[in-house]
Amino acid sequence: MNWDLTDVPAITPTDLAAAMQALIAGGRGLVLLRGLEDADLDTVQAELKRRFHGDPQTALAVFVRFRHLAEVFSARRLKDLMLDRGYALIAPAIAIAASLRLNAHRGFSPQKFLLALQETMTDNVVPIAPRERTLPESELLAA
Repeated sequence: MNWDLTDVPAITPTDLAAAMQALIAGGRGLVLLRGLEDADLDTVQAELKRRFHGDPQTALAVFVRFRHLAEVFSARRLKDLMLDRGYALIAPAIAIAASLRLNAHRGFSPQKFLLALQETMTDNVVPIAPRERTLPESELLAA
C-alpha cells in the first residue's frame, strides 16, 4: 500500500457506485439507513475483487470509502435527510464520498458531509420569489 491512511486517495464516483449497485442487485440496498452487516461487506469485497483484480490499491480505497459512507449516515441529521429525500440522495452522497477528504481512522466528518450534501441539493433548487411586505415601508421604519 502506497498511501497514507490519514488521507485516503480520492476515487471516481462510478467505482463507488459499483459497490452500491452490487448491494442493490443483491437486495441489500438499504445499507445507508440500517448500516453495514458482514454479508454486505462480503458482497462489496467480492464485487471490488472482480472489478479491480489488477489494482488492489484502488479496490482498497473504494472499500474504505464505501465503509465510511455507510457509517457517516448513522449520524442523526444525515439519516433524517435520507428518510426525507429518499433514493435521490444516493447519487450526490456517492459523489461526495468519492472525493471528500477521508481519514480512515476517523471516517468522514458528519458535519462536512451534511454541508456538502446540502450544497449539492441547493444547486438544483429554483429560488422562490420574495414574499410581499404586509406593512408599508414607512411603518416598518417607524417601528
